[in-house]
Amino acid sequence: MTSNAKPQAEPVAKPSVLHDEEFQAAAKSVLREGETVSDLIDRSARAEVEYRKVQADFITRGLASLAEAERTGVFYSDEDVHNMLNDKLEKARARKAAHFK
Repeated sequence: MTSNAKPQAEPVAKPSVLHDEEFQAAAKSVLREGETVSDLIDRSARAEVEYRKVQADFITRGLASLAEAERTGVFYSDEDVHNMLNDKLEKARARKAAHFK
């Protein structure tokens, strides 16, 4: 027997800061023209979600890199990495300088 009942929707989250008068005053004091406290909270929540995704991806790449280093036995010192990055930076600067001559 199957049920046609719809799953219960989660209640809408209402941040506790909406009820904090001090926070409300502080938030209102930094709003940009045409912006509301809700806009500020919405943008902040979205930025935090994006930050956490980026952070999780970074950790995933780091763990994959560690696993690859352990698998191959090839590890790079911090000095090696800095030298490689500096070489890349110098080459990019040279390309940019040549482009604008």
